Amino acid sequence: MKEKNILITGGTGFIGGYLREELLKDGHFITIVTRSPEKYKSVSAKNQKFITMDQVAEKMPDMNIVINLAGESIFGQRWTDDVKNRIYESRINITRSLVEAMGASEARPELFISASAVGIYGDSGDELLDEESSFGSDFLATVCVDWEEESKKAEALGVRVANPRIGIVLETGGGVIEQMSTPFKLFVGGPVGSGDQYVPWVHMKDLCSAILFPIKNQNINGAYNACSPNPATMNELAKALGSVMNRPSVFKVPEFLLNIALGEAAEPILASLRVQPKALQKADFEFEYEDLETALGDIM
Repeated sequence: MKEKNILITGGTGFIGGYLREELLKDGHFITIVTRSPEKYKSVSAKNQKFITMDQVAEKMPDMNIVINLAGESIFGQRWTDDVKNRIYESRINITRSLVEAMGASEARPELFISASAVGIYGDSGDELLDEESSFGSDFLATVCVDWEEESKKAEALGVRVANPRIGIVLETGGGVIEQMSTPFKLFVGGPVGSGDQYVPWVHMKDLCSAILFPIKNQNINGAYNACSPNPATMNELAKALGSVMNRPSVFKVPEFLLNIALGEAAEPILASLRVQPKALQKADFEFEYEDLETALGDIM
């Protein structure tokens, strides 16, 4: 694949850090948008530069691809009105700014990969979900709908837009594994909530491949689910994690305790999302980690 000039927002985050490594391996030239470029002077190089959001408009004419992963974390804090506002505006405002920079640019990128999330479907029980399924009406679903709509405005500029709807990412150093593995290490691990809710998991390596898939496949546009074709229940996830860590999985965290501790922020953990990556499968995308225990064994 020919080397590309790629701009990334959220490139210093949990997913973005792994994605950068994949892009550099493939020989691309990447420009990462961050609040504090000075923090990354030691890793800046010819093929990896760090800029502020104020510099995006100036750099946009040189970009072949824009990848948008930016957004306030939805985990680790109660959703006060202020937090919800930051979760929403961090996604909408940055996406809007990127599209405006494209519109003002003499040369526009060929592709805009702007993240979304499987939370767009809302809590759906045992229902099988694909890209054609209806949307939820809760806070996260509303955020995702508006986030995608904001990115689609780039289509009017002649830019192809792809929206990977990201699932629950399995990898060390962040996400659900960081939250669940500590109790297991202390022999008090187990499922969270009822245990019957479906978890739309994805291995970080497969996620990075899925996010970058529209670069290789010109037919990928619009929304597509970026998660394993084999969603597991929370009970199955906890059991597999315990097996890999050689720990029991018997200490369930009741739903009501999570609601007391986190309030509305418990929704992403308790929601059941039996999501299928139908669009990726139709496009012959190959998952390296389709089996949950194999995926966990690789990262633990």
